[in-house]
Amino acid sequence: MKGSALLLPRVVLEAFPKDLLGKKKQKNKAIDLIVAECKEMGYDGVVLESWSRWAAYGVLHDPGMRNMALQFIKQLGEALHNVTSTRNSTQYLQLVYVIGPPHGDKLQDYDFGPQDLLGLSGSVDGFSVMTYDFSGPHDPGPNAPLKWIRSTLQLLLGTSSGGDKSLSHKLFLGINFYGNDFVLSEGLGGGAITGREYLSLLEKYKPVLQWEKNSGEHFFLYTDNQNAKHAVFYPSLMSISERLDEARSWGAGLSIWEIGQGLDYFFDFL
Repeated sequence: MKGSALLLPRVVLEAFPKDLLGKKKQKNKAIDLIVAECKEMGYDGVVLESWSRWAAYGVLHDPGMRNMALQFIKQLGEALHNVTSTRNSTQYLQLVYVIGPPHGDKLQDYDFGPQDLLGLSGSVDGFSVMTYDFSGPHDPGPNAPLKWIRSTLQLLLGTSSGGDKSLSHKLFLGINFYGNDFVLSEGLGGGAITGREYLSLLEKYKPVLQWEKNSGEHFFLYTDNQNAKHAVFYPSLMSISERLDEARSWGAGLSIWEIGQGLDYFFDFL
């Protein structure tokens, strides 16, 4: 593959965490497997997702297990850094780690915080922050309110965009290229939509786009053939622009979920 782009596939750890993290043989086997796959397939590293699953299992509430989780990430990063890329002899294999945003204004035991960021910064090459999926079918609303994005960065990096930026270059701010079509009546419901579905709704219902200032997102309302009311939140050039400005003000990069789900002209800004 020509060019300077790096190929890092997404790897999700679904093994029972107490077995993976608590047993040295299992931990080493998992790390060796990931490194071997990179060598065999010619990858430049991996994007690892595990924190949200470990939190769901409840192991991050245990200080001992939490420390083992951090040690696993650090050990994987060091193992990857000891291997040279097959496509570039001057580049070692890289690790990008996916982290979920805090669920409130204050960090909980299971949240990934600034001390974790600092502790792993030498072993992890980048941190992909999942600043999307703020709302769901049972609590309809914007996909990623700008104020929430800003508060997430503040919790991880400092109190303001002019604060400590020493690690900001390692953060990839998550931006959604998908949207949500929420049902506001009939017991709620709905879910994610891609660009094609969004355009189909615009063509069929011809709704009026509205700008929600507090969240920094466009949305529209419509009533379907069963007389159920819907609210659709989907990215626009304006909402993407504001998030790019926010990332730029911190010196952070971008992580897009997912490129193929957006509209073609979204790339005009990238």
